[in-house]
Parts: sequence; structure tokens; C-alpha cells
Amino acid sequence: MKKTQPVKLRLQLLIGFVCLVVLLYFLVLYNTQVVHGSEYRAQSLSSNATTETIEASRGIITDRNGKVLVSNRLTYTLKFSDDDFADNAETNAAIWRLIQLCQKNKVKWQDTFPVSSKTPYTFTGYVTGGVFKNYLDDQEISVSGLKAPAMMKKLRENYELGSTYTDKQARQIIGVRYELALADYSESDYVFAKDVTVELISQVMDGNYVGVSTGTSSARVYNTTYAAHILGQIGPIYSEDWDKYDAMGYSMNALVGKGGVEEAFEEYLHGTNGTRLLTTDASGKLSGEVYTKEPQPGNTVSLTLDIDLQKAAEDSLAGTIDSMNAADGRQRGGAAAVVAVGSGEVLALASYPSFDPATYSEKYDELLKDERLPLFNRAIDGTYAPGSTFKPCTSVAALETGVITPYTTILDQGIYTYYEYPQPCCWIYNEGGGTHGSVNVTEAITVSCNYFFYEVGRLTGIKTLDDYATQFGLGQHTGIEIGDNPGVLASPEYAEENELDWTDGQTITAAIGQSYNLFTPLQIANYAATLAGGGDHYAAHLLKNVKTYDNSSTVYVYDKEPLNTVKMSESTKEAIRTGMHNLTTGSLYGSFSRCVVDAAAKTGSAQIGTDIANGVFICYAPYDDPQIAVSVVIEKGGSGSALADTAVDILNAYFSRKEIATVVVGENTLLK
Repeated sequence: MKKTQPVKLRLQLLIGFVCLVVLLYFLVLYNTQVVHGSEYRAQSLSSNATTETIEASRGIITDRNGKVLVSNRLTYTLKFSDDDFADNAETNAAIWRLIQLCQKNKVKWQDTFPVSSKTPYTFTGYVTGGVFKNYLDDQEISVSGLKAPAMMKKLRENYELGSTYTDKQARQIIGVRYELALADYSESDYVFAKDVTVELISQVMDGNYVGVSTGTSSARVYNTTYAAHILGQIGPIYSEDWDKYDAMGYSMNALVGKGGVEEAFEEYLHGTNGTRLLTTDASGKLSGEVYTKEPQPGNTVSLTLDIDLQKAAEDSLAGTIDSMNAADGRQRGGAAAVVAVGSGEVLALASYPSFDPATYSEKYDELLKDERLPLFNRAIDGTYAPGSTFKPCTSVAALETGVITPYTTILDQGIYTYYEYPQPCCWIYNEGGGTHGSVNVTEAITVSCNYFFYEVGRLTGIKTLDDYATQFGLGQHTGIEIGDNPGVLASPEYAEENELDWTDGQTITAAIGQSYNLFTPLQIANYAATLAGGGDHYAAHLLKNVKTYDNSSTVYVYDKEPLNTVKMSESTKEAIRTGMHNLTTGSLYGSFSRCVVDAAAKTGSAQIGTDIANGVFICYAPYDDPQIAVSVVIEKGGSGSALADTAVDILNAYFSRKEIATVVVGENTLLK
């Protein structure tokens, strides 16, 4: 029995050793196949494989209700590489052959070389720095005193483009050589042409075009013809912007947002490219592929816009302006803005004339030359005197500082003679007389009595008027993410800085929304929303939330407090709101009688010529529970009351659809 012990011990040790070996084997196998599987696989294939960048699709853009505004479609691309050529002659010949194929098929190729396509050569882009300077340094060409013709001559020599090629052909080949250099500089592929047809791909494959490979990408699809000024476009990275995008990890041939929300929300929309190894056999045929990094699509950006309301705003604005143009032969532009009360959400932002975002690139030159300025976003960049729509602001300033009370009355004497100059008249006054008589602030708002506000403005003073206007966001950036014009707030300081005249008489015209006051339609709408919301002034914004491409998680939700609160007593609010409400039930009843909700409004007109005035209009609804505020501005639109029908169309579009949805679906009902 004692003799069996050593045998048992040896057996146990042997079993333990075997188990240890098996365990180590599985650990190594796990490490090789699971932890570093793709890495080792890539290394094993590297000797007969090429690396290819897989472009990530850009994130989609939706409106507040999830309706897709901008999406993507699959496209084919042509890539070009000079790795397989022995010298310049071979490279140039291959490039020229490919260019001829594209010309035959009317296909545009990527060429951002900042030099004109025809002689005499001139620079067309950024040439004093950035990657272009690095490129010239590589070509041993000095930037100092650089002239385009001399540079082209030097490049033609460097690339050995002899008399075989014409000047035009040489310029085209140099453009491709430039793109190849940029691709090498950024360690990325050179995408020669994007969104090419299957027929062209077939011609390339059948024609054995050396250096050319095919790939897939995505192109932007605009699912609406509306909101063109808001959505923006995408385009190649400009030379002067490369350093910024390089630091963000972009490839040089990446497409980035250009204007609108495409640019404003680039960080959310731009995906992360992947990489793939393509292996070939001895004959050069594709034998396999391995993803070393999966592409990550961009996020889904949800805007505050209601695209149906946007459509209603654009259509009504266009109809009103076209009717005015047809009536007197004048050309006009205009804008409308809709802002949610209590949040600053921009629900609609219309500018007319507009354009189709889907055909922007093809018709760019035509749009640029159009005298009606369809590319100009009047809603956020156009600035206009607010006219009498400013009078509620003047009223708040005077009431809150105790200059007047809701019961103070002022006798309208027609001509305001306090100053020797100016001595402006109330709009109702004429040679035969006629005034508003004795009015208080509520009545003065309803009848828009200039005389009342001249006197109130003088007593309040420009400093106080400007203080309250600033609190309402007038003459300031609204905060909208796509950028806007801050406008102008009339003041002695502004006049001095711009070498303009300022007298005490300027205060009284500023009090009725003229003088140097210039505001954007969005500013005016946000001011109306602040007024309707009891003084809470929010930044105007377009971003509602951001989710991952598969909607599995939320990346960002907009949730910001008011920028400031304009202090208004209940008596002040009541006096102003009543005055604006009486306008919709009085002189504007013809328009507002068809409005589906009770509303409050204020008209305005601002002289821009002897017999020409811009029309300005603000309103909010419902009167007793404000939810949205609207502004409408029409150039040469005359009396602000002429704009009331457009405003009513917008209110009806919002509240009719909202009420129908509530009736059909019911509140707190889950939609399936």
C-alpha cells in the first residue's frame, strides 16, 4: 500500500501539468483570436493587401416631429492613386485618359486647385498659407511675390508636362496632381469623382484604367423643398480651413457643412470613417476583405422646426409678396419668423424669395446673379426698422420706470412741437386736422398714436429705452446656432461710432421704432415672444435634441434657462396686452375674424422713401395663454396691416393642426 503512493502522486502531477498546458493554450488562443484577432489578421494580410478608407454616412436631420428633412443615398465613387506609375509621363498620361473619360460622360471631378482654369492664370482661393503653402514648399516654389502664371510655368516643368499638352490640359492635370499631393499630405485616399453612374464604373473596369479604383459613398438627399436657408449644404474642406478640420481628425477629402444647420451641427452630423484591408491574389484579383475599423455613422439631429408650419409660412409669405408685386410692378422680399413662447424654439423661419436646396449646386451661379437675392436669408440677416411694433417696448420702459401709469392720458395735438426740429406728425394728422384726442397707453397702442409715444419717449429718455430694448434682445444676437445679424439699437454712442448725427429729437423717433433702429425679423419675433411670455427672454434656437444614428441613446437635449427676465408688473402686462388685443378685434378684425384662436397684434411701417415703407407685423396667440409669437416683414410692404393675412395663415396652420391632432388622437395617448 505504501508503494502505490508515489504512483498516485506522479499521476496527479501529470494531470495537473496537462491541465496547465491546456489552460495556457486556451489563453493564448483567446488572446490571438478574440482580443487581437483583427489586428493579427490584418498583419498576416498586409503583404498582399491595401488599406481603404470607408466613409461614414452623415447623420440625418429631422424636424421636431421626426419628419426627415435631410438624409443620404448610396453613391459610387472613383478613386485615383499614382502608386503604380514609374514616372511623371505615365502618371500624366493616366490622369489625362481618366479626365477624357469623365469629360465624355459629363462627370465633374474633384479639383480644388486655387487657380483659374484658363489663361491668363489668376488665383481663385487662399494662397498665402495653409496646405497650399505646404504644397508649394514641396514643389520648391516661393509664396513671396507669387504670381499665378509664373507658378503654373514652374509646376508644368516640375511635372514634366511638355508641349504634348495644351495649357488647358496641363491645368487640368496639375489640378489632379495637386489633389494627389493633398491626399498624401493627409494620408487619405484621393476621391477623383463622386456620385458617378454604374455605366461609368463599367467603362472604367472594362477599359483597364490603371490607378483607378471604385468605392461607395453617400450623397445628401433633401426630402423637402422648404427651409433652404436653414438647412445649409455640404462641400469640400477649403484650404484655409484644413488646419481646423485636420485637428478634428477629418480626412482632406471629407465633406463638411457649409452654412445653415449642416455647418452649425457639424460635430453631431459628421460620422467617423472606418478602414478596410483588401487582399489580392497573385493575379491581382480581389481575394478578401477585413474591416480593421468599422465606420460610425453620424448622429440624428432633431430641429425645433415644424416643417408643416414652415411650409405654411413660406407659401403664405410668397403669395402675399407675389400679389403685391403683381399689383404695382415693384420687386419685394420678405421674411416671417415663428418662436415658441417660453422656450425660444424657432418653429418656422421663412425668407422670400427662396430656392430649392436639392438644386443649389447646379443653379448656384444663376442664384448668385439673381437681383432678387434668393440666397439672402432675410429672416436672420436682413435688418429693418421695426416701426410701431416697437411701441410696446417703449410702453414697458415708461410704465416700469414710473414715467406714466396705465391711466395717464396725453392729448394728441397732431404735430409734435416740443423741439424746434424735428416736429413730426402723428400718422393720422393731415392738413384738415384730425387727431386721436386724449389717449392712455392701452388706447395709444391700439390706434398706434405717434404723438403719445413721442412725448413718452422724450420723458423716458434714450438710455432707459435702450436698456429695455436690450433686455428684450433687440439690437443683439438672438443666439440662433446658424448665426445672425445683431442689428442696430439707436443710441448716441452708435451715432458717434459711425459718425452720424444725434440730437434730442432722435429719441422721439427711436421711441416709435425708427431713427437708427434696425432689427431682424427673428429678433422681432423673439421680442414678441418675450412680451407674450411675461418677460422671460430666451435665446432663439434650432436644436431640439441629438440621438445616435440608431436612436438607441440620446447624445444631447437642449434645456437652457432664460437669458434674462424683463420685469413687468401685472398692470403693465395687462395694459399692453389689452391694447394689442383690441387691435385684432378692431381695425384688423377683417383679417382676424378668420383666425381660429383669439390673438393680440401690433402693426408697424417704416419709411424708406418718399412714398415707400416697409411693412412690419407682430402677433401672438392665444391671447389668454400665449404659445407662439409671429413676426412678418415685407420690404416695401406699406402698412403693417397688409401683412395681417399672412400672420393669420401662420396662426391657423399651427393651431388648426394642433387641435385636429388632439381631437383625433386625444391627449396623453401613445401613438403606435
